[in-house]
Amino acid sequence: MHSYDEDLTQQVMDHLLHRLRLDPPPLGRLGDHQELTLALKDTIGAAPRDPADVLRTYTEDLEPTVVSCDHPAFLAFIPGAPTKAAALFDMVVSASSLHGVSWLEASGAVAAENSVLRLFADLAGLPAEAGGCFVSGGSAGNLSALVVARDTGRARLGLDERAPVRIAVSDQVHSSVGNTLRILGVEALVVPTTDHRLTGEALATALDAAQRDGGAPVVAVVATAGTTNAGIIDDLAGVAGQTRARDLWLHIDAAYGGAALFVPELRERLHGIEHADSLVVDPHKWMFAPFDCGALLYRDPRTARAVHTQDASYLDAIHGDDDGGEWNPSDYAYHLTRRPRGLPMWFSLAVHGTDAYRDAVAHGAAIARRTARLVEQYDGLELLREPELTVVLIRRTGWQPEDYYAWSKELLASGVAFITPSVWEGETVARLAFLHPGITEETVHAILDSLVKDDKDDKDDKTVNTDRADTDGESGSAGRIPAAVSAP
Repeated sequence: MHSYDEDLTQQVMDHLLHRLRLDPPPLGRLGDHQELTLALKDTIGAAPRDPADVLRTYTEDLEPTVVSCDHPAFLAFIPGAPTKAAALFDMVVSASSLHGVSWLEASGAVAAENSVLRLFADLAGLPAEAGGCFVSGGSAGNLSALVVARDTGRARLGLDERAPVRIAVSDQVHSSVGNTLRILGVEALVVPTTDHRLTGEALATALDAAQRDGGAPVVAVVATAGTTNAGIIDDLAGVAGQTRARDLWLHIDAAYGGAALFVPELRERLHGIEHADSLVVDPHKWMFAPFDCGALLYRDPRTARAVHTQDASYLDAIHGDDDGGEWNPSDYAYHLTRRPRGLPMWFSLAVHGTDAYRDAVAHGAAIARRTARLVEQYDGLELLREPELTVVLIRRTGWQPEDYYAWSKELLASGVAFITPSVWEGETVARLAFLHPGITEETVHAILDSLVKDDKDDKDDKTVNTDRADTDGESGSAGRIPAAVSAP
């Protein structure tokens, strides 16, 4: 099994080259459970199978039922769009079987990852000693950081390691944070938001009330730089002012919005991020790295080492002299085994340069703004809020939830786009999350046209009827979908 097979290698490489050349890749479709069960039947058995047959099962039966996140019109959730350079180097990482746990095993890989973390820290305005590691994503980053926040807070207050504590979060915080607090056994102090944004004023009111209610002490606050549902950025400066004044840990979840650090005009919206004690940014979102790649940074990495370093006799060999430059990623998150998932990001950044990243990130924000202007030109569509980053929320007048879901299904089946509805203030709406630099205004028009297709068909019918009526001496008019408009 471990010997080199030239034919197998060539077959797989041919498929990879074919996939990389596709521009765009196929959008994909929803798979049928019975069809997939049949396709996979007997593929794994005691005897070997012809690799060509197995690969054919993947390319013909499995791959078409996977929606391509790197398609420009993948606008659901928060998409991913890895550069070709990053995708190629991800293959190098996998083929090299790199184990990125420690400096002892992977010093070169860790050093390269740390150079990317240094770039992120500098963009965020964190101090020179800031550092951390790459994890699988925002969920792993939030969990790892908030373990440190909890334990550091207990130590600061002189509390027992099992003493109950609270962490303040907004009512719009990412679901992974709520899950993290349940895992940690920490109670959430939920702070109401103003227009879905956590403010310093609201936080101050909640913290003052928490001091009076006799409950467990609050040791940390979580702020968000780019909510998943709408791309909203909390009042980071105001929140940071409260945490600094009260000696509380500030964790900022910038998994989605952290890419805005590359763009000077957007960077201003993240003012206050430089005060974070821990920070999560997901390069596999708006920074064009492959899945799974999350960056976790600490203002003072020593606090994380004190919490996360694992002790065992077989690990003594990896614990060297940190002051000598050795850096073990296993010391900064709950993981031990890990692949050096930051290397593809390092390779792509080095190949393309940070200016290219700035321009690509800026494009997503720009087309979101242009889409917002386009929505305002369509009868029957309502823009629900001005996009702060790249998420556009749209109401289709008169639609019920089932209408949005039927539209979403038809849009995917047609190959136009993949868009999933969301809920905004209790109402099902259309949600478009722009990210891929290849998304065009023509595609946006096709999507918006599809939202008002029924109205357009009705108006076209009325036009036909009017033409007939005109032969009888009557007149009328019919509405039209406006042409594309430009917006700065």
